[in-house]
Amino acid sequence: MRDERLKNDEKYMQRCLHLARCGEVGAAPNPMVGAVVVHNGRIIGEGFHRRCGGPHAEVNAIASVHDPSLLPDSTIYVSLEPCAHFGKTPPCADLIIEKGIKRIVVGCRDSFDKVDGLGIQKLRDAGREVTVGVLEQECLDLNRRFFTFHTKKRPYITLKWAQSADGFIARKGERTTLSTSTTMTLVHRLRALNDAILVGGQTVVVDNPSLTVREWTGKNPLRIVVDTRASLKEMEGLRSFDTEAETLVWTNWNLDALMEELYHRGVQRLLVEGGATTLRRFLKAGLWDEARIETASVELGGGIAAPMLSAARLVKKRSFGSNTVYTYRPVRTK
Repeated sequence: MRDERLKNDEKYMQRCLHLARCGEVGAAPNPMVGAVVVHNGRIIGEGFHRRCGGPHAEVNAIASVHDPSLLPDSTIYVSLEPCAHFGKTPPCADLIIEKGIKRIVVGCRDSFDKVDGLGIQKLRDAGREVTVGVLEQECLDLNRRFFTFHTKKRPYITLKWAQSADGFIARKGERTTLSTSTTMTLVHRLRALNDAILVGGQTVVVDNPSLTVREWTGKNPLRIVVDTRASLKEMEGLRSFDTEAETLVWTNWNLDALMEELYHRGVQRLLVEGGATTLRRFLKAGLWDEARIETASVELGGGIAAPMLSAARLVKKRSFGSNTVYTYRPVRTK
């Protein structure tokens, strides 16, 4: 009986995760959350957190139930601990208690200091049965950027580069395109999912990138240009300094200070696009949480060598025509 109950809990939590991902763009900087209301083995309501400042997943799920009289005999599943504080919306834990829902299944605790176990405790203090940790790792992974920001006090950092089949990212002194039209569209999607994008000064001069979202729907990220000579902004024709997005000029390689600045600015997700020297500085400092490496089928025969990852594990591999995109995460040592 217990195994059957766990199996059902995992099934409905999987649905919560599926719903949560629908808020991938709109929910930020809040976490992605999905919720499902189940009565006698049947889903009678579901919802997700659509946008920051809007109703939370639990609110949307409960509001979608056509017959509220069923709620006291129902179970609500939610991928993240219900909030217990007044923010832009009232506490979800209070709503669950008010509606008389007796059983709550939570994917993982919320490490945000205004929640962090308080929602679970409030529900238990009200005499409700609370189960915590169903598909916990999947729920934690879904909001790894949010958790990194609140626990490490810095953005979640994604390193990105494209390299040739023989391990070079560009020919020296010239702009080199290795991405396909499809993978370039995916790069713009990645930019839309990040709050800031960082490049070094040499990349600005050689590639003259816009660093904006043009082939995907979304807000342009904050552009960060590391310019140790503080001279690039005065040069004409550099697209990284146009009016399409805000640009922050950082004039030194004190990455700890930069992380502190970005944390205070509320930047949860940072994309580092290069070049090679910039990427290596982040790798050397151990400041990375994910690496997206696109490998093309062409060979350059020489040029600027691509950075090398160490203590990394492959988490995803996808092919797009002749190019393959690999996603790695670091192997953390305790």
